[in-house]
Amino acid sequence: MVRKYLTVIVGLVTATALVAPAGAAPRELVLPAPTGPHPVGWSRLHLVDEDRTDPWVPTGPRELMVSVWYPAAAARGDRVPYATAEESRLLLELYGITSVPPDALTEVRTHARAGAPPLRTHHRFPLVVLSPGLAFPRWTLTTLAEELASRGYVVAGIDHTYEGAAVTFPDGRVAKCVVCTGGTSGASITASRALDISFVLDHVLAQYRDLVDPHRIAVAGHSIGGAAAAATMLADSRVDAGLNLDGSFQPALAQDLARPFLLVSAEDRTPGRRQDWDLTWPHLTGWRRWLHVPDTGHSSLSDIAVVGEWLGLPAEPLPGKRVVEIMRTYVAAFVDLHLRHCAQPLLDSPSSEFPEVQFVGPAR
Repeated sequence: MVRKYLTVIVGLVTATALVAPAGAAPRELVLPAPTGPHPVGWSRLHLVDEDRTDPWVPTGPRELMVSVWYPAAAARGDRVPYATAEESRLLLELYGITSVPPDALTEVRTHARAGAPPLRTHHRFPLVVLSPGLAFPRWTLTTLAEELASRGYVVAGIDHTYEGAAVTFPDGRVAKCVVCTGGTSGASITASRALDISFVLDHVLAQYRDLVDPHRIAVAGHSIGGAAAAATMLADSRVDAGLNLDGSFQPALAQDLARPFLLVSAEDRTPGRRQDWDLTWPHLTGWRRWLHVPDTGHSSLSDIAVVGEWLGLPAEPLPGKRVVEIMRTYVAAFVDLHLRHCAQPLLDSPSSEFPEVQFVGPAR
């Protein structure tokens, strides 16, 4: 699994070396603006599970950092930084990217406002929890998080400590990726993430009780985060719907999951080439879809779609902004259907508006 990520990033390193001299500062990147009607607010949680020892560095309790994006009443407050200089350095260093300055990712600009006043309505908002891919920090799902928040969702993005390149705590400590060095099974990481997600749910539902509807919850994950979404649903009945964005099931599901689940695959990951998905598919016994976007790379289902281009990666057939548009549209349609019960014909059959998206799995 780590080798798969390294293959993607090695291509990025090669491409950037061709277009930028070593140490050249990349131009500023503004992430695609969210398209919903609401400004986006942002806050941060530092959570400590005193009842659970950290599974990867067992010297203390499990600590997690969580970003919460939410619909705001006004676009007040400072723009939220994308990455700190140290987070940028550690992520680029992890993948051997030396053709840009170590702090390059600090030049990425977001749209959320720190501490913006939350939007208050007569109804509370649905909650979507995001779990990133291995080695990818929570902020690599910012484009999706901001979009959902602008459409009226509260979004909680989790940093799974020692599983991301860099996790920064409020006291200045920075936890590096421990499991990235190998020797840890995907099944163990998936199981740990399911515990993380349920723990985060406990606290988000308590601390944002005035904003979040506890009866409308989805969990979405990129890569191994998608496997964690399914594992969480099997263990936690509070989760109403789940999404796996090109993640290997580790392990494949061996019991039925009767709630809605969406699969989105990239590259050549189609039936017959993904044994874990082939084995899992029959166990998705509720509403289900398998969408395939062949002209995207594995990491492109995160912010890498646009960040990779900005750093000089020209390899993907689909432009980064188009990938972001596709992912935002289909994920929003899924949660609108299952958390808001709004009809979504887009999920019934292929669309001429999005010819890049293929329907692989039949409806149930």
